[in-house]
This record gives sequence, structure tokens and C-alpha cells, in this order.
Amino acid sequence: MKAGALAGLALACLVLAGCGSSHVVRRAPTGSAPVSVSTPKYGVTTTVQRGQNLYRIAADNGITLRDLAAWNGIPAPYTIYPGQRLRLYPGAGGSTARPRSGGGSASSRPKPAAPAPRPAPAPPASPFAWRWPADGVLLSRYVAGEPTKQGIDIGGSEGAPVRAAADGVVVYSGSGLVGYGELVIVKHDDQWLSAYGHNRARLVNEGAMVKAGQAIAELGHSGAARDMLHFEIRYNGKPVDPLAYLPKR
Repeated sequence: MKAGALAGLALACLVLAGCGSSHVVRRAPTGSAPVSVSTPKYGVTTTVQRGQNLYRIAADNGITLRDLAAWNGIPAPYTIYPGQRLRLYPGAGGSTARPRSGGGSASSRPKPAAPAPRPAPAPPASPFAWRWPADGVLLSRYVAGEPTKQGIDIGGSEGAPVRAAADGVVVYSGSGLVGYGELVIVKHDDQWLSAYGHNRARLVNEGAMVKAGQAIAELGHSGAARDMLHFEIRYNGKPVDPLAYLPKR
């Protein structure tokens, strides 16, 4: 297999599972001993490069896979995106195991009160005027925390244009991830990405600069049961509800 094809497959394996009804699981590599104790690097962040996975980044920085995932709010199967920024130290929302303090038995200690439920956080503000990537009926909505519904599905006719939802650069164009079909990923800035799956054909290559509304693919059913576009918006590598950003229809 050519080096380019291997690199494309490595990048595809970093795409988060959840396109349409397909659920692709990528597990951390086996056969290597995990780092037993984390050494946080306070104030230090790293940007995910093409071909990297969370396990390797953790090992290279002397951090356990679970700690690095917890510090950045990344659930199993620990999938990350090229261009995603990771914190190498615990912060708000991060968690690490702490040693128990001495004195007294567990049974004699008072149980902490259950925390009050927090309201759902508001979606992060976007600097872009997003556009609908395709015409058609809305088939499936985003559901927070549901691995198979991390975006929306838009039904349409085979061959219809799939358009870039905002200006950006194509960071992936390929079919290396089983279940996603012909896939295009556009990076809009250091924080925002959008993904377009199940296409019949891809019209752009990696590195291409695209404008909002530009045709980047043809709608199809590769990796899906019917003609449809699976569309995601990601903020710092995490899925957000596209309907919170797309214009009202």
C-alpha cells in the first residue's frame, strides 16, 4: 500500500464515530504497558497532528491515557481530530485520582451531599455565518452524548451538491473509515471543523481552500442505507448541535 494511502487511513481512524446509523469504534493500541503515573505539564497544550492517537500522545508526555482523556473531556473510544488542541494538565472539568487522607474508617465518614444538577451549558458562540450544506429533509437530529447521533442527517437526491458550510481548508478527503463512506472534513479555524459523510463522490482534495457554499461533494449513500448527507460541526474536537448554528428553515 502506498504511503499516501496509509496516511489517509490513519487520519480517517481519528474521525469521531457517529456518522448516521453507523458506529465505528477505535480502541487504544494494545500490547504496550500503560503509563502508571501521570506527570501533568501545567499551562502546556499540544495540537493533534495527522496520524496521532490519544494513547501515543499520552505516552509521549508521561501521562496516562485515562487522565489525558479526563482532562480534555474525551470519552471512550478516545477519538481525536487533526488540529484539535489538548491540555496536558487537569483543569475545569478534569479529574485525577487523589490519595485518601488518613484517619477514620470509610464507614464512619459522612457521605458528601449529592451535587445540584447543573443547567445545560449554552452552545459556544461561533464566528462564522454557517450555511446549510445540502437541500433536503431533516432525517435525524443531534443527540448529546449519543455516539450514533453526533450530527444531523439530511435526505436528498443522489448527485445533488454538498456544499461547504463555511470558509475553510480541506484537512481530509477520503474513504478510509468504514461506515462513513466518502468523507470530507473542513477545518475553519483552530477550534471549528465540519464533516460531510456518505457522499457519492468527493470534489475536493486535501489542502484545498473552500468558500462557504462551494460544492465539495455529491450527495450519495456510501456507507448508508439511503441517499443522505451526514453533517457534523465540531468545536475543539467535540460535537455540537448543528441546528444551533444553521439558519432556520
